[in-house]
Amino acid sequence: MALGLLGKKLGMTHIYDDYGRRMAVTAVQAGPCTIVGVRTPDRHGYQAVQVGFEPLREGKGSKPVQGQFKKAGTPAFRYVREFRLPADGPAPQAADAPGTPELKVGQELTLSLFQEYELVDVVGVSIGKGFQGGMKRWNWSGGGATHGSMSHRAPGSIGSTTTPGRVIKGHHLPGHMGHDRVTVQNVRLVHLDLAHHLALLEGSVPGSEHGLIELRKSVKRPGTLKKPLAAQAVVDEEEDSKKARPAAKKK
Repeated sequence: MALGLLGKKLGMTHIYDDYGRRMAVTAVQAGPCTIVGVRTPDRHGYQAVQVGFEPLREGKGSKPVQGQFKKAGTPAFRYVREFRLPADGPAPQAADAPGTPELKVGQELTLSLFQEYELVDVVGVSIGKGFQGGMKRWNWSGGGATHGSMSHRAPGSIGSTTTPGRVIKGHHLPGHMGHDRVTVQNVRLVHLDLAHHLALLEGSVPGSEHGLIELRKSVKRPGTLKKPLAAQAVVDEEEDSKKARPAAKKK
């Protein structure tokens, strides 16, 4: 994993790039976040930082939770998430550790962690759909619509024949749909407003409005800047990628 921020999804709108092309974007309030805890290889066996978002009013939260924040010497936060750091990344240290660590308890993290046009990974909880039938949940084709058919959207028979004579484990059936943790990779940051902690992400991201979002550096393409290209450059790039695919298959 990689270092990131917590934020809230505000909604969708559109903007225009440098070449006048309209693009749909999602507005996210990302941060500011505060480091409320650290994990070190010597003590915990892995390297990570715990980040808090959205401060709580004094006295809010259970007594054990208040005690944890009091011990860390930070305000209480509504949301706390942990970001694992790579072994070769900056080593977080406790607040009472000697030296000047790059990441320490009480340090504030903002959108300055990212750059415009950088590719990031976005994590959110998808919108819950409740109990849904198989046609909506698994895209079943359904039964006949005419010729006297009495079975249109029902599951119908799901058993096997004599062998193996049972319902195969994992068979798709109606049930609870949505409200799952979803990660969308390599989303482009098209605009950063550091003063208002506002990030505009290209396309849609999982979750409902005002839902919690995790914004972190891309795992597969870290540090990649995908700037907008002129129309001809986009066409050339697509043609080059099509030519590269057959060559890769031959190898």
